[in-house]
Amino acid sequence: MKIKQESASSADAPKRRNPDYSKKILKILGEKAAISLPDLANQVNSKDCSQSSAYAITRSLKGLREAGLVENISSGQNDYARLTKEGKKKINSLKLDSDTTLVNTSWDGFWRIILLDLPETRKSERESLRYLLKKAGFVCLKNSAWISPYPYEHLFENIKKDLGLTTEMMIIVTQYVDEETKKFLFESFGK
Repeated sequence: MKIKQESASSADAPKRRNPDYSKKILKILGEKAAISLPDLANQVNSKDCSQSSAYAITRSLKGLREAGLVENISSGQNDYARLTKEGKKKINSLKLDSDTTLVNTSWDGFWRIILLDLPETRKSERESLRYLLKKAGFVCLKNSAWISPYPYEHLFENIKKDLGLTTEMMIIVTQYVDEETKKFLFESFGK
């Protein structure tokens, strides 16, 4: 029994490291149109050039290719990697999840409420907006009511203008919420 547990934990170790390499690779590729594979490997892990890290980088690249996020381009002298359209979407998603976002994510005492009411004829826009709301940390309260303690109201004001939404999206910033609702919201956001 112990042998199986040890082998399972050692098998899990590379899996924990690969996502870090994958994120590093995506970040580097997000900054350039294409990069040679040797340059990419050097940038991903310039400090530790061990065999195990080189293997992890190779495996991560293979996984990203299989996921359709990265593609290889071969020239006569070198092989290059670049992001696919799906890879560009993924890097934008990672930027929203980043610890280094430009928006301060500590609570300033205000709640941001977005009411979203797009008709069925605009279903794809509605689904895209819901996705963005989720990625920005909003929680869906009731069908089309979303709330967040994070100051992303300016982002959604710009989206509202860009999409030409008038009454289909309403943005409310408020400080007052009744005590029962406040307790529920703090539980929802883990505060």
